[in-house]
Amino acid sequence: MHTVNMENPVQTAVEQTIREHLLPFEEFIYGYADLRGLLDPEFREFDYGISIGKKLNGSILDSIENGPTLEYYEHYQEMNASLAQITGDICTDLRKKGIPCMDISPTVVMNSEEFKPYQHDLRYKFSHKMTGTRAGLGWIGKTDLFVSKAFGPRLRLASILLKINVLETGIPVNTSSCGKCDVCVVKCPALAANGKLWNINTDRDIFFDAQKCREQCGKFGMGLFQKDTRICGICVSVCPLGKNHWQYWPDPFFLK
Repeated sequence: MHTVNMENPVQTAVEQTIREHLLPFEEFIYGYADLRGLLDPEFREFDYGISIGKKLNGSILDSIENGPTLEYYEHYQEMNASLAQITGDICTDLRKKGIPCMDISPTVVMNSEEFKPYQHDLRYKFSHKMTGTRAGLGWIGKTDLFVSKAFGPRLRLASILLKINVLETGIPVNTSSCGKCDVCVVKCPALAANGKLWNINTDRDIFFDAQKCREQCGKFGMGLFQKDTRICGICVSVCPLGKNHWQYWPDPFFLK
């Protein structure tokens, strides 16, 4: 829970603006990140970020077994659209209050023109997951999911970039808390993960093969929905943190 410093009118304005748009509030998490020196040159004007996560529907995720359902596919699209609308509206209101910012959509379509320059390594110019870890909201799991303290991996992320530090930034999360749990590794139909743990000094390719994941997601898209889309959801569904709806830090087993 974030506290508002009523003696700082700028911080108060930012906090109030965010909270006005995150409804119902219990379905969201948010935090502030110090991103100095971490962003692509395209975003060189910005040094700070707001990470916003919206909880996915648990019942829809629980229905996923051997591949994505049509309901999950539609929910995924709706969540992305909703978060894009929310961050856009927040930015519009912040600019009206004289606070320069930029909203970053929750996803980029992997077969779009915009993503073509990044298809060789599947590394986009902006990372919502990095912003989330810098804001202290969670860590990166063994299948390269963002695992939040509040909702496990059952959420979608979006971000807002700020030019100035008007907020109290979170304590960055630098290591994984997945511990010995390897459910997502075992259940991954692409065999894209090897079970190694993430930390800020571990490159994604050391523990996860993004191309294998993308290929399998494409097979699901064409085979199940006859669409040139890439979606799975199995690792999101099977993660114990999300399934048990634990709040904040997980059971001590995962910290070993």
